[in-house]
Amino acid sequence: MEDLVLFYPENHQLHAYPNHPERPERIEVIRQKLEEMGIWEQSGFVEAANIPQSVLYSIHSEEHVQRVKQASQQGRSLDSDTYLTTASWQLALNAAGGGIAVADAVFTRKARYGFALCRPPGHHATPNQAMGFCLLNNIALAAEYILQTHDAKRIAIVDIDLHHGNGTQDIFYHRGEVFYCSIHQYPLYPMTGLTSEMGAGEGMNTNLNIPFPPYAGDEARQAAWDTAVHPLLEDFNPEMLLISAGFDAHWRDPLGHQLATASGYGRLIQQFTEFANRKCQGRMAVFLEGGYDLGAGAACALAVTQSLLGQEWEDQIGSSPMSEDPFWESRLQGVLKQWDLPV
Repeated sequence: MEDLVLFYPENHQLHAYPNHPERPERIEVIRQKLEEMGIWEQSGFVEAANIPQSVLYSIHSEEHVQRVKQASQQGRSLDSDTYLTTASWQLALNAAGGGIAVADAVFTRKARYGFALCRPPGHHATPNQAMGFCLLNNIALAAEYILQTHDAKRIAIVDIDLHHGNGTQDIFYHRGEVFYCSIHQYPLYPMTGLTSEMGAGEGMNTNLNIPFPPYAGDEARQAAWDTAVHPLLEDFNPEMLLISAGFDAHWRDPLGHQLATASGYGRLIQQFTEFANRKCQGRMAVFLEGGYDLGAGAACALAVTQSLLGQEWEDQIGSSPMSEDPFWESRLQGVLKQWDLPV
């Protein structure tokens, strides 16, 4: 069994747009940092899997697939945020297929843990719309693949990106097999992820949102895990844990106002792995989402990878010069009351 498998999106540099924050350098600085620390050469690698039609069309509509494919063929943007080149459709398939391959390797215990460096990212892609830099929902497709292929019954997705993963929420909102949790800044794009959004129908009480105000950081995210995410995951009892790891909650990121640190990311991943080891037979995989300050992204990715490997993680940037705004405590109390959890 490999200790860690990685997915690297070959040729992802062909998906690029001048002066856009979602740029190829995001992946390359992570690769460089992991090479520098000797982790890259010691890891196993997977190639992108083919996405079964039954999986693709359980997550995205045929209209969505055709719309993105045609826009890519024409090399045109879908909106002011979401660009495509003539290579983007195939690269989106590769990113999603890479995430599936990582999740499959972990679920079948060919690897202890996995880290999919997916690009383009995915958690904003809804069943019917590409948005927020995202074309296909990588983590949702991986979850669906595991549910269909391995007859799994329950999967949990924890999203620690700066932004709410509205696409992942929408996809599983009415389904009970996937527990989705997002810790994010609100108000902020895409202006979803309210505490009251708890799922519906068979998915009722399987959708947890923790919308923190600006200037919440490691302390807030740790408290969210301790008081809300962890106890609800204990009750859900998942067979696999998938993590949407956006590094844009870091205090240096230009797109938000959270104060997380690389060390805080490493600590959360450590606790996620401890949970997965105890409840999911160790089955946990991490998917790259956002993160637009290159140095912060590399530092967070290093801390996450070292944490997955059970190593002491390094924070080569350190903490924000600002202090956390304690208003996050009242937001979290509102979440706990909504879910009838101890305040």
